[in-house]
Amino acid sequence: VTEKAGSPQARSVLQQCLYAMLQVKRADDQSEPEWVEIDRGMMVYICFSNASIALFINHTAILYYTLLNLKLCEADSGKYVSVLDLPGSVLIVPQATLGGKAKGKVMQYHHNIGKEEGLQLYSNFVSFFEKELALSSKSSETATIIKHGTYGNRQVLKLDTNGPYTHLMEF
Repeated sequence: VTEKAGSPQARSVLQQCLYAMLQVKRADDQSEPEWVEIDRGMMVYICFSNASIALFINHTAILYYTLLNLKLCEADSGKYVSVLDLPGSVLIVPQATLGGKAKGKVMQYHHNIGKEEGLQLYSNFVSFFEKELALSSKSSETATIIKHGTYGNRQVLKLDTNGPYTHLMEF
């Protein structure tokens, strides 16, 4: 299934942060909740449409370059730099609600990718970022770290930011 021509294959919201903590596993009878956290850096919320397989195969390098090289993070000097230049960290969060469209008084998610395909695409997306970051000489100088949430789970987010510096990107 594909979307109408011109419709985005993925949506991403980018937000600079001073600190973020994301619950990736809820507490249960046998264990405490599990969290991942980053210090200064960037949140990357990502949602894939049902036409996203082609996006991942053909455009992941463009996504990586765009998301990590945009000058969206404020350095100590006040100048905006990329997360790779800070040094900073990245927290990638699956965010299916970015694919919603209002219909009457409810949100519908008919154009989102299926759960199994979405999990695979999200896992591939995170793996690609980790591999590319490991190969990047720029990032080895500044020790950029990538953390990520878990696909398909409700997640609790705690976020400190120094301004609502948030951007919507469509690919």
